[in-house]
Amino acid sequence: MTPFSTEDVVEKAPLAWRLRPQNLEEFLGQRHLLSPGKPLRVMIEGDMVRSVIFYGPPGTGKTCLAHIIASKTQALFIGLSAVAAGKKDLIEVLEMANKRWREGARTLLFIDEIHRFNKIQQETLLPAVEQGQIILIGASTENPYFALVPGLRSRAQVFPFHPLSEEDLVTLLKRALDRFYPDIKVEEEALDLLARLSSGDGRKALNSLEVGITMVSEAHNPKLTAQVVTEVFQKSIPYDTQLHYDAISAFIKSMRGSDPDATLFWLAFMLEGGEDPLYIARRILIAASEDVGLADPAAIILAGTAYQGVKEIGLPEGALLLAQAALYVATAPKSNCSYVALRKAQEEVKERGDIQIPPHLRDSSSYTKRGKYLYPHEFPHHFVEQEYMPQLRLFYQPSDQGREARIKERLKKLWKERYG
Repeated sequence: MTPFSTEDVVEKAPLAWRLRPQNLEEFLGQRHLLSPGKPLRVMIEGDMVRSVIFYGPPGTGKTCLAHIIASKTQALFIGLSAVAAGKKDLIEVLEMANKRWREGARTLLFIDEIHRFNKIQQETLLPAVEQGQIILIGASTENPYFALVPGLRSRAQVFPFHPLSEEDLVTLLKRALDRFYPDIKVEEEALDLLARLSSGDGRKALNSLEVGITMVSEAHNPKLTAQVVTEVFQKSIPYDTQLHYDAISAFIKSMRGSDPDATLFWLAFMLEGGEDPLYIARRILIAASEDVGLADPAAIILAGTAYQGVKEIGLPEGALLLAQAALYVATAPKSNCSYVALRKAQEEVKERGDIQIPPHLRDSSSYTKRGKYLYPHEFPHHFVEQEYMPQLRLFYQPSDQGREARIKERLKKLWKERYG
């Protein structure tokens, strides 16, 4: 627990650390937040920052902006990392901030990776933030609407950070070369490739540049080429919590929309990102019921079999089972009539409250006087018309899709008044 140091960083520090912007003029990206006249910029320049949460992907400037605020504020600036700090560290800071608050002094507390605090640690902050004893700046790569307790979200304004554009990344890379590697020759194509492969992550771009320069620096005529960048850069999917929800949503909607290619694309995306295969299998099973339903009853059977198969054999072979089940659901005829019917029935039960089961439908062990129950198998075609509900309601309305069309025709013959 120490205030951020304003001393120069050591020469051996990572390039991304050495190139941190010192003021808003050097800061790249986030123009939607920091262009002249924007609320956040006005607050920073006027030393009027209130409790905020900076939320966005890694390498987009959240911590850098906190350092800039530290250099401009007259408040005591204290930085904590939620990865290393415990509840004891947090309470120590809050007690000091409370004492300063009573003396009329301000304390600005920056918590990096704040989403890593558990619920108790997050709620420990609430009274101090509520009363203004601390000005909280939290940085998070996770969506605060999932990662932070509601009380903390309501007391701090959320500012979303976006990935850096390729133009901003090229500017950042050229700045690094001019300042620290003026003697290294670099192909323009190499910078463009590096910016594209960095996926909006400034830290990744600078780290990869540093590795590339290390590789070529011993050469007689050092030059960073696109080939070197390709060798250095290890491309991976930044699969975080938000992508977990977004990717599964895209996958489900692609199956529902009967697009087999998009279904496979998002399945591959999730698998390459390290998604739990059983989670994917469960979502395919749900889609088989919710979006296909009785239009093709085989869908839920195949999806259930795929789930059990993946559970038994795991990856990588289980990916084939997921692909087969997902493609079946995507290409099957669609009907959500079962889903809609269940929702209607549930609403009816909630609205009616006290429901009496008709006497002829009650358990045979009941001592209550029972009416005459008509046993369907004793009648032609194993069907007899009788009341099965306290009050007649129409919940299930089959579609004309797939096998459900045949179900619809059968119901018309059995229940002429209801489905005719």
